[in-house]
Amino acid sequence: MTNIIYLDYHSTTPVDPRVAERVMYYMTTAFGNANSVDHDYGNVAAKAVKQARQQIAELINASPKEIIFTSGATESINLAIQGYITPKNIPAKIIVSPVEHKAVLDTCKALVKKGLVEIIWLKVNQQAQIDLEYLEKVCADGASLLCVMAANNEVGTIYPIQKIGAIASSYNIPFLCDASQAVGKIPINFQDWGITYLAISGHKFYAPKGVGALVVKKGYDLEPIIYGGGHQQGLRSGTLNVPGIIGLGEACRLRQLEMKADEQAIALLRDRLQNLLLAKIPNLVVNGDLNNRLSGNLHISLPDIPNSAMIARVRHQLAISSGAACSSGVVAPSHVLQAMNLAENITEGALRIGIGKFTTQEEIQKASSVIISAVNGIHQLL
Repeated sequence: MTNIIYLDYHSTTPVDPRVAERVMYYMTTAFGNANSVDHDYGNVAAKAVKQARQQIAELINASPKEIIFTSGATESINLAIQGYITPKNIPAKIIVSPVEHKAVLDTCKALVKKGLVEIIWLKVNQQAQIDLEYLEKVCADGASLLCVMAANNEVGTIYPIQKIGAIASSYNIPFLCDASQAVGKIPINFQDWGITYLAISGHKFYAPKGVGALVVKKGYDLEPIIYGGGHQQGLRSGTLNVPGIIGLGEACRLRQLEMKADEQAIALLRDRLQNLLLAKIPNLVVNGDLNNRLSGNLHISLPDIPNSAMIARVRHQLAISSGAACSSGVVAPSHVLQAMNLAENITEGALRIGIGKFTTQEEIQKASSVIISAVNGIHQLL
């Protein structure tokens, strides 16, 4: 593993050692149940959870009381969508971007099969940008919920969430924003941007896997999808994952301190790798909105080489992917690239490279050599 350069930061990130230290302490020393208030073990855990809520809230400009801890963004998204669908708003009309994560798309489609939901699809262009005029048009017709992510998990396109939130607010439409790829990388202002529900996943910004949050705007109710114990205002029952929550809070604290400088450095590494590849691979295509994308995102296509051939050739030297990790168990074209209406050879030759906080200049240089060598090797066989 140590010989493989990790460039799949959209899939998951390594836990920051400073975060891991805090997590370990709350796993082995201060291991109390935050709901056991009859002794100091529980009190210490409860106090630490309260601090984590504050750290998360400060990063995204929310109230600590608005934060519901979950197992990650997928659960948060399910809670927001399924919890919103109640007998009083069935059938619900949900406006959805076609380049959303499968957690949004599959949840909505499952509710369609049950006859509970009608999906209104937004339009995107070849950079995965949303047509805001069309968004306003469909919002004007009325809807129960709007689902638009903050940043795309494949091509890295960053969406104008403040503008989208303003449109949703002007038509009194609740707005669910999947911010799992955005929190800790770009500024998010929950309080002022018209967001109603915000989904967060810790393992996308150097916290552990298996912990996340749903931020629920004050005054908006949801039906729980998990029952038992009435934890977290009755919205999400279950013993709190105290070590994970502490890790999530600490990661948020560190991102608030270091995000700006880190993301600037990551963007330089990304641009360096992009330029090295473009200089040696003449037909290389860079996908997404090149003016508004995540700093660590480099989504490329090799039009004459299937991505499976590239992955097979580099997998023992580089950890890169052909698409979203949540869908990688199934061999199928990316729904994001299909929605962008890219040519078939662009879609089939697509590779997602994710650069992060712990990527080095040396790794970028070596990665470029590995990819260029692989491309040349495959061309010799063709």
